[in-house]
Amino acid sequence: MSEFNNKQKMPFSKLAQRLNSESGEAWQVHERALKMKRRGQDVVLLSIGDPDFQTPAPIIDNAVSHMRVGRTHYSPALGELNLRRAVADYETRASPNPCDAEQVSIYPGVTAAIFSVMSCLLDAGDEIIIVDPPYVGYGPIMQALEAKVKTVMALPENGFEPQLDDFIRAISDKTKVVFINTPGNPTGAIIPRSTLRSLSRHCHERGVWLVCDEVYSMLTYEKPHVSLRSAAQRLDNVVVIDGLSKSHAMSGWRMGWVVAPVGLTAHLGRFAAMSMFGCPQFIQDAAAFALNNDEYYVKEMRDQYRKRRDLVCARLDAMPRLKCLRPQSGMFVMVEVSGIYEDDRVFAQKLLEAEKLSVLPGSAFGDSARGHIRLSLVQPENVLVEGCKRLQRFVNAVAQAES
Repeated sequence: MSEFNNKQKMPFSKLAQRLNSESGEAWQVHERALKMKRRGQDVVLLSIGDPDFQTPAPIIDNAVSHMRVGRTHYSPALGELNLRRAVADYETRASPNPCDAEQVSIYPGVTAAIFSVMSCLLDAGDEIIIVDPPYVGYGPIMQALEAKVKTVMALPENGFEPQLDDFIRAISDKTKVVFINTPGNPTGAIIPRSTLRSLSRHCHERGVWLVCDEVYSMLTYEKPHVSLRSAAQRLDNVVVIDGLSKSHAMSGWRMGWVVAPVGLTAHLGRFAAMSMFGCPQFIQDAAAFALNNDEYYVKEMRDQYRKRRDLVCARLDAMPRLKCLRPQSGMFVMVEVSGIYEDDRVFAQKLLEAEKLSVLPGSAFGDSARGHIRLSLVQPENVLVEGCKRLQRFVNAVAQAES
């Protein structure tokens, strides 16, 4: 066999070329911090979104027991019926609108679920409306599908809550999908029931799909989660996506789901059959167990995150020239830093250099988050306290240098 000629340039697909870029701007500070940590430097990482809690032991035991009895074979493309029923029961409890297993499909994580849904709804050039700032993973999916993205700005002065009038103005005859995220990442904002109800009605009247990422649905604090399925009066254009990564500390298990009209679910099943061909049986069994026995575990983790949020926000409130947005949900805090550096990317870089504290610049998520940083709560309290001390020293040093 002749050797490959290194000078020969082999072609790649247009999709590969569209995705051929360095790691996203959001992760540049984080990746630099990881390199510093690997070199032995004392870095505090408040830039990640992976829960630091361990998956609850009964869920692990359930998965192991199902492996031992042979639940290690192919599963149906739409997912195992026991898990689909467990998801349907969970969604029925969260909404006055009953949910049936036939409306549920299972995926290896929420990202795969989003990609599958958008692949079945969007053709190249179709218009989709998303909220700015979005989760950073949305962009590559839309880029891969060649969708035309239009944004609705969720502004800090509104608590990063998108406004109904902005959605209505943005929706046009070309709009195919409106994609929302509540509770929101990175902001922790919760879209009110009244906005969801009116938006769903308007989308239905315009013949537009309304898709909602609700992966933080089980991690809300003072305000309860409002499911799109509970707010919408008509569900034939409504799609809800959720999963267990955050609420059950199961990020590495890769378990997400979609609740959609039966017609769309059939298309999703065909798409899954040719792309992912199902999720591991024993993981689905453990996920069904988690959903049926999760009240204690979810409450325990939610209470810990609330305690961490209160601790961090109290310390931030005492720091001059910083403004802390107290999140209603999730595991992140948005902090306005424009009173110190107008460019939040410069702030994050200088903070890492000076104090070895890693946070994410808000502008990497979208224009609405410019002038902010995202600070993660997925660390033990002692680490969060140390991170706040380093941030305080940095703020004080900047103030002293200016005086």
